[in-house]
Amino acid sequence: MVSGLTLAVAAQANETAMRPFPQHQAYVQGALLPSRWSAAERDADVLAFYRQWKADYVRKIAGTTGDNVQYRVTFGHDQPERTVSEGQGYGMIIMAVMAGADPDVTPDAKDLFDGMWRFARHWPSDGDVRLMGWQIPPDAKGNDSAFDGDADIAFALLLAADQWQDPAYLQGAHDVIAGIAESTIGPDSLLPLLGDWVDPTGEEYDQWGTRPSDFMPGHFAAFGRATGNPLWMKVRKRVLDVASALQNEVSPRTGQLPDFAIVEPDGLVHAAPPKYLEGYYDGAYYFNAARVPWRMASDALLENDEQAAKIARRMAAWMRTRAKGDPGKIQSGYLLSGLPLPYETENSTLFVAPMAVASMLLPAPDGQDWLNDMYANIRDRHMDYYEDTVTLLCLLVLSGNFWSPSGAVD
Repeated sequence: MVSGLTLAVAAQANETAMRPFPQHQAYVQGALLPSRWSAAERDADVLAFYRQWKADYVRKIAGTTGDNVQYRVTFGHDQPERTVSEGQGYGMIIMAVMAGADPDVTPDAKDLFDGMWRFARHWPSDGDVRLMGWQIPPDAKGNDSAFDGDADIAFALLLAADQWQDPAYLQGAHDVIAGIAESTIGPDSLLPLLGDWVDPTGEEYDQWGTRPSDFMPGHFAAFGRATGNPLWMKVRKRVLDVASALQNEVSPRTGQLPDFAIVEPDGLVHAAPPKYLEGYYDGAYYFNAARVPWRMASDALLENDEQAAKIARRMAAWMRTRAKGDPGKIQSGYLLSGLPLPYETENSTLFVAPMAVASMLLPAPDGQDWLNDMYANIRDRHMDYYEDTVTLLCLLVLSGNFWSPSGAVD
């Protein structure tokens, strides 16, 4: 577990952002960017969206001050006292990447990052104290971890180590990554577990049941660089191979991945049954799996991974055809066969923004027009906590401003 002393050292680190926003990264050759807007206009879109997101969702914990101040990413006005580890990880990534921008917008990015990290440490998982409990406040049953929150928190700490050149962040990342490896990676499946509450050999949930939105190959590459642990290259290859197998064997027409999947020990893959963990659509392309195009495409753009690019491109190409080139027709969920889910007709930014990131990998010129229309659909549209936070992260990629950490501190 990261000590209070480590957090105090981090709070006193160099305030200067070494990679200030905007960064304007050189993504993989051939990648598209929204072309109806200049780079400066895209940067302004991100800053405007960030201002609104911060006002809506970031809250200081009452009674915390100075070196002990804490911040949380909340569900907003409707549920201002609710936080999940997923949101805390998202918020920490956003702060690390937005640091050093317009001083009128992000003068406190480092303070907010440190406060979010303190909040995460204040609420450790009941299963592995190096990880964060998945929901705050916890329920009476306890508070175990969720894989995605911890993976994003670890990635954010690596970003912070690069951004502020503080070894305390790198040590924090190493601690969280070690917890993820020991408590939330299947020892035989090499797949992300649903959380540290899962017994790898359990009867109802085990290491062969997984959430494809936890397939974060870019994160795993960064973890491997930071730790030198060969496990992460194995996990990275494994999730890419399983994602490809799901596309080929379960959703050959659409290429979309389900919210939850089962990978049999003999290699067979299939979508999870209804009500596997969360609801009737657990085996559909729904509110978890909507993030997969963004995760896969980000890896392809930053790590130059052709397998990830192929996975993301296949998703984006099908959606463009399904929506007939109109992002406004994208619905909030589909069966893996391609049929839209009944009663899910809303054009949610959660389903548009990640698919826009995947569309950066489509060939021009048709892909360029589609990408431009998708960007226009999301650039200034606000909904709720989940949609807005994922959209902001996607806008960072779409604007050319997302980057991957080196895993080292000079």
